Amino acid sequence: MVEKTLLASGSPITQRIDAVKALLAWKQVSSDPLPQEVSLDSGRLVLVLSKKKDCYYVTTANGCSCPAATYHHGPCKHQKKYFPQEENIRDSLPGWPNGLHGPVEVI
Repeated sequence: MVEKTLLASGSPITQRIDAVKALLAWKQVSSDPLPQEVSLDSGRLVLVLSKKKDCYYVTTANGCSCPAATYHHGPCKHQKKYFPQEENIRDSLPGWPNGLHGPVEVI
């Protein structure tokens, strides 16, 4: 069996359905019907089935391979759902008027 890297250079990579089915078969888990999510690495990585059911997005606390995470350059709904404790520190700051946080930038 050829091992495929799910995280290359720190960025999650969307997985094909057949690759996830092969993983589930190896783990001896049924893939009929396709599960909505597959938790791996003690919950530190979650594979999430896309709405079109044509691929699985790889989601971690630090990134997601879904188009929304790529487009918005920030946490997507998958990260918020599966890793809710990972919040932006700026959200907890008292801030300036109108919700602004002054010169603090996202690193």
